[in-house]
Amino acid sequence: MLLEFRTNNFRSLRDEQVLSMVASTDKTLLDTHALATGLKAAPHVLRSAVVYGANASGKSNLVKALQYMRGVVLESATLQPGQTFDRLQPFKLDTISGTQPTAFEVTFILAGVRYQYGFAMNSQRIVSEQLLVYKAFKPQRWFARHFDAESGKDVYEFGPSFKGAKNLWEGATRPNALFLSVAVQLNSEALRQVFGWFANRLVIFNDQSPLSLHFSVQMLKQEAQRKAISEFLRAADISIADIEVATKQAMVHAIKFDLSTGKREEAVSEQAVDDVRFHHITEHGKAVFDLMDESSGTQKLLLLTGPILDILNKGLTLVVDELDTSLHTLLVQALVRLFHRPDVNTGGAQLIFTTHDTSLLDAYGLFRRDQIWFVEKHWDQSSLLYSLLNFSPRKNEALERGYLQGRYGALPFLRDQALGVTH
Repeated sequence: MLLEFRTNNFRSLRDEQVLSMVASTDKTLLDTHALATGLKAAPHVLRSAVVYGANASGKSNLVKALQYMRGVVLESATLQPGQTFDRLQPFKLDTISGTQPTAFEVTFILAGVRYQYGFAMNSQRIVSEQLLVYKAFKPQRWFARHFDAESGKDVYEFGPSFKGAKNLWEGATRPNALFLSVAVQLNSEALRQVFGWFANRLVIFNDQSPLSLHFSVQMLKQEAQRKAISEFLRAADISIADIEVATKQAMVHAIKFDLSTGKREEAVSEQAVDDVRFHHITEHGKAVFDLMDESSGTQKLLLLTGPILDILNKGLTLVVDELDTSLHTLLVQALVRLFHRPDVNTGGAQLIFTTHDTSLLDAYGLFRRDQIWFVEKHWDQSSLLYSLLNFSPRKNEALERGYLQGRYGALPFLRDQALGVTH
């Protein structure tokens, strides 16, 4: 489970921003909305968190920062020597940040052990990297690495608790690769779990990694999973009696363009295509609809339902940018409440999402105060992430009204002239 994510100098997140999933000492809804960790430093971790903010405030950048960190962990070992990180975007609106490294750090729990891993980088290389492991209250530093500008070399330090072919892994790690990634590629069993958390236990959906129908379709092909998805859609008050996947052969037309020769090739081949069909039954009759005949909300809910049921089953951490797009507020509430049900969320799965749906703030029992976060953009275009707890709200406070009245900030600044309003 994710305990904390830190980043700085990534896009609009110029100064260090911290998203914490550690529950406060408040006992409200603790049994359902949080999970006991067995750790003294963080006794309970939250099962969900929501992030509010105006358009272009930096909400999406927070998700992209975690996504970028994950990408570097998974891909840096495969980069060619001298290959740069072209997609890295430090804060650009001052003269200093562009010359400074971008930093990322996550703290998470895996199999009862707390890990704290982070690195700093620029477009050319990894500048520093470190892993702390808390098998007891006092951390063990398994490895630390930093770039020494005078010698032009990376300097490594290894702790006594870290075992394996350290010299081999160090020698194989290029300036543009993470030691963690290279060591796992070269069969470090000790670091495989840390790498695996990024690869297998962190799921991110946004405009750069959109939902795909493929996963839900594969689940629909399994009888038990098909029933679970159908039951959830019916519980969401969508009049779907059943869903079937019919695989048929179809002629697929493909066009390939060779950039080196400028030639355009067209090919037609017969391929297996999955056709999703929805069975609707009412008291007046029944009908079968194709996926494209369904509403955009139903389509998105199907895209979400398969992954979410799998995430709940496996206890993964899900991060979604703009979860409410095309979904009614009651459907969003239903999805969030799944993560808060200990009988359903038995593996400690987490949901972190951004939204503009302010009605969720006052939905009965949906969130604790420590689960609500805001992102606000300053006059210098840098973003600030902060918790609702900063305002010490009363337990019966009308949060939606307070937010829309500007009590917690993170609202768009609207100029009358821009809206065509004159006085």
